[in-house]
Amino acid sequence: MSDEFIIREYRNEDFDAVTILWRISREKSIPEFQLEKGHFFFEDRDYFQKQIVKNNQIWVVESQNYPVGFMAMNNDFVDQLYIDPDHQRRGIGRSLLNLARERSPDHVWLYTLQVNTSAREFYEKNGFVAEKFGISPPPESEPDVEYHWRRK
Repeated sequence: MSDEFIIREYRNEDFDAVTILWRISREKSIPEFQLEKGHFFFEDRDYFQKQIVKNNQIWVVESQNYPVGFMAMNNDFVDQLYIDPDHQRRGIGRSLLNLARERSPDHVWLYTLQVNTSAREFYEKNGFVAEKFGISPPPESEPDVEYHWRRK
């Protein structure tokens, strides 16, 4: 499989593929959490449409004409960043973070769950600093980490 990919703006026809990617990524990266706290897929779809699409600008990473990752961003806040598990460690996530820094050159911030150790390692490797440990809002209500990247 080619490692070539493009980053483009989200289109409405991406909805099914991106919501499936979002679900699969969570199931594979934090399976115990997803089993315990996860929602039905129809709930994921509803949340994605009514919250993520409505409140963010979204970019899709496409490889061989199919979405393999996405980032949802509102100003300097990265609300969502997910890469298909079969396409991780190929520079896609780093490219999305670079796009976030282009869009907000002085500061970018985000949250991730404390149990998501692979995401935490990824953000720290890419210059993000854990600045606050807290609890995510309901319905998750789980320990999270607030990460920031600031221009030096």
